[in-house]
Amino acid sequence: MIIKFFELNKIDLNKNKIILFYGKNEGLKNESIKILLKNSKNILNFEEKEILENSISFLESTFSKSLFEEARTIIIKRATDKILKIIADLETRLVDDLTIILNSDTLDKKSKLRSFFEKNKKYICVPFYPDNDQTLSKLCLSFFQNLNIPISQSNINLIINKSNGDRGTLFNELKKIEMFSINKKKITEKEIAKLINLSEDHNISFLIDNCLAKNENKTMSILNENNLTSDDCVLITRIFLNKAKNILKLSYEFEKNNNIDVTINSAKPPIFWKDKEITKKQIYNWKPKNLKELIYKINEIELNIKKNLNNSINLITNFIIEQTRSKTNN
Repeated sequence: MIIKFFELNKIDLNKNKIILFYGKNEGLKNESIKILLKNSKNILNFEEKEILENSISFLESTFSKSLFEEARTIIIKRATDKILKIIADLETRLVDDLTIILNSDTLDKKSKLRSFFEKNKKYICVPFYPDNDQTLSKLCLSFFQNLNIPISQSNINLIINKSNGDRGTLFNELKKIEMFSINKKKITEKEIAKLINLSEDHNISFLIDNCLAKNENKTMSILNENNLTSDDCVLITRIFLNKAKNILKLSYEFEKNNNIDVTINSAKPPIFWKDKEITKKQIYNWKPKNLKELIYKINEIELNIKKNLNNSINLITNFIIEQTRSKTNN
């Protein structure tokens, strides 16, 4: 059954146990999920790939519950048609204290997942389309009014153009500006342009560093806490490629001297002190042969992303998870 995002009050979590949110507007989706689950405490987040790779374990843990445990809500991020088999299993065994929310990217009319929810009256399907410029403009203006900072319409338009119709991206950009403008009475167009066009996002760099270091739990946590956009996906491949090439150089050097500290301390350009430990893990975890293969795969995934922009977030997420879990130090 289809409802509009502004009709969330029609959703009764006591009756509607499986809900699909889909569309490009991650910011509005996340706002809606927070509103819907404002009284929920036990919320678990999963990537679809995690579940598909461990479906038996997931189902067993989902249905095994202590008598004293609170009601649970499971959010499955980046869901695609592949999750339908799991949904079918959940449908037959669903219990009163369990709610499932599927968070999907764009689903076209041919999508089996979308069709399943649209035609089934028991389940709720909510599409989230991009915000229009008028809506984003109002949100932006309200933000600056609350900060008591004057802002021109041309500067508002500059910020909105970066947002790609997603209020989540808009709020991320506004957050950068808010941090920069502390104790400032005004902000210039040049400063805004610089802030919203940062070439390397810290969270993305942190994500790739943990992926290369094989820190699976941390990598999954970063993926779950951040809302990637299609633009981020291309940026990720570029940063991933640069980091992989840098680790390849260090890996060759480590094979020669067999001394990790000498390798790190002689690196050019120098490695900042706070990055030394995670760089050591990356060198230990990747042999030159594996890094060459990784570099090839990164170039390949970038091409796939450019050819399949609608599915770019799933492609890069799956790629990151695969590299985090791959065995490369043998």
